[in-house]
Amino acid sequence: MCSSTLLDDLGPDRLTAGQRRDLMEIIEERHGRSSTLIASQLPVKAWHDLIGEPTYADAILDRLVHNAYRLELEGPRSMRETEPGSEAQAPAIATPMAPNAKSAKGGRK
Repeated sequence: MCSSTLLDDLGPDRLTAGQRRDLMEIIEERHGRSSTLIASQLPVKAWHDLIGEPTYADAILDRLVHNAYRLELEGPRSMRETEPGSEAQAPAIATPMAPNAKSAKGGRK
């Protein structure tokens, strides 16, 4: 059975001792067996300091980058920033409807 694990938003805070051990356990268990995807705003070269303890950092990064495909995305700004001169759009808020109510287009909600 092949499965994937996604670790989203790794960093920017340094890992605690417990988090280091947990990450090492996850990476060790999956190494060479399953896919692990990691998303981070930090460049890979900053991950050693993020992990903290050099022995753990070396072991974790060795397993992660050995056969890794790296995709580094670069852009001019954050997707959350608005264009200069434009107003930020508020998120849409869903309004609850009665179970048998119809929307303005006549479909059920």
